[in-house]
Amino acid sequence: MASMDETFRPFPTGGDPVDLLVVGGGINGTGIARDAAGRGASVLLVEQDDLASHTSSASTKLIHGGLRYLEYYEFRLVREALIERENLLRIAPHIIWPMRFVLPYTPQARPAWMLRLGLFLYDHLAPNMTLPKCRSLDLRTSSAGRPLNGKLARGFAYSDGWVQDSRLVVLNAMDARARGADIRTRTRLVRARRTDGVWEAEIENTHDGSRTTVRAKVLVNAAGPWVSEVLRERAQVSSTKQVRLVKGSHIVVPRLFDGPQAYILQNPDKRIVFAIPYEQEFTLIGTTDVPWTQAPGHVEISPEEITYLCESVNRYFTRPVTPDDVVWTYAGVRPLYDDAATNASAVTRDYVLDVDTHDGQAPMLSIFGGKITTYRRLAEHALEKLRPFLPALAAPGWTAGRVLPGGDLGTDGFEGAVSRLAARAPFLDPQLVWRLVRNYGSCAGEIVGDARSMADMGEQFGAGLSAREVEYLMAREWARTTQDILWRRSRLGLHVTDEDAARLDAYLHARQPVATPAVS
Repeated sequence: MASMDETFRPFPTGGDPVDLLVVGGGINGTGIARDAAGRGASVLLVEQDDLASHTSSASTKLIHGGLRYLEYYEFRLVREALIERENLLRIAPHIIWPMRFVLPYTPQARPAWMLRLGLFLYDHLAPNMTLPKCRSLDLRTSSAGRPLNGKLARGFAYSDGWVQDSRLVVLNAMDARARGADIRTRTRLVRARRTDGVWEAEIENTHDGSRTTVRAKVLVNAAGPWVSEVLRERAQVSSTKQVRLVKGSHIVVPRLFDGPQAYILQNPDKRIVFAIPYEQEFTLIGTTDVPWTQAPGHVEISPEEITYLCESVNRYFTRPVTPDDVVWTYAGVRPLYDDAATNASAVTRDYVLDVDTHDGQAPMLSIFGGKITTYRRLAEHALEKLRPFLPALAAPGWTAGRVLPGGDLGTDGFEGAVSRLAARAPFLDPQLVWRLVRNYGSCAGEIVGDARSMADMGEQFGAGLSAREVEYLMAREWARTTQDILWRRSRLGLHVTDEDAARLDAYLHARQPVATPAVS
């Protein structure tokens, strides 16, 4: 395999400035980098931590139009998201797949006519919908009603999509790199200033503390929760736009119900909570909406949020959930555009793109808000705004029609790809074959390589994770730490033991360069 992490490569010196310096390795930053590189622009992306370290790995893992956004008359956003749902199902079928959602009807929340109208609009706002449409359910006779407590008789079923969110970020970064972009993780923007018609930016390798100055024609601020800090403090650019931070938290518990369906549950406070099948053995429950005023870097769920989520599902399911049942939690801060809504749940999930040129000087584009489903269209809109400043972006948009790495599963789809890998590597456990294809799609063959037995796969770290897979993640996907591998490139952290994780950590430390502190 190729040499490991590009973070350790020195930056080229001299020469022309890059077309775009993208700050932020979440879904919006990597989506813009991919689109711009594919149009022929030169791109440098810097991310202070790992790819998808923060907001982009802390979502509810849904590719959806946002049914509840119709309640706030967000028709444009819902339509765009529903169209994008179809696009993403097509370009990343290994990590995004359809899911059926069951909505039990409770008259204390919203009237039945409102739900029927909303679901009708949901099915018809987007042209060429390929997923099954909404239908009514009798929860007393439907299999979807069996896990429920029997207090509700009516419900509805509708379709949306599920995504491995952090893998979607990584795949966009991989494709951007394949098209010429330079992707640098563990690399922080220290400061940026306009000089002689371009941006001059000082960036720091957080592994060894070394700093480099790079130049760029355009600065793209895709820093998520840090968008205001990058704008006002690191680039010293004033703006009337504001970001509003809202914490969303989730819990994971042992599987609550059988079947592939998810549940969308209405609460007395009008909020909704999802209960979703997760990692075969678990149920994912979330999310909360809590205003956040602290630093966005380290975010944890509160005891009150855990109680809230447990109570939310206990109103509906036969099997009760208590805080003691929680096996894992995660929380993230969503950087929403501040539209002055008084309720955190009502803050728009739409995005605003703000271009600052400061009297015609080098432009800076900042992204406020957005949701993972619309990232690809957001990238197209961003490049449309930057096209007058960069001739390299004159080419038309292209990302809706090109699969992401691993997405070329063939005419027989996911099941066919599983069968082919099983035939190629009969020594692999069927469950491992399924996981490899679900994570890597057609790229799973690169991990197996010329292996003819499990011994050829190298050291084992639990749950089927082998040295070959670890080496692939280091060489191809910028993985550096145990956290990167067990919680962002996969969710194997739910399945391995503490001893397995410790051995993986030792293996990674032995494989990586020792940082030499920079001399100031």
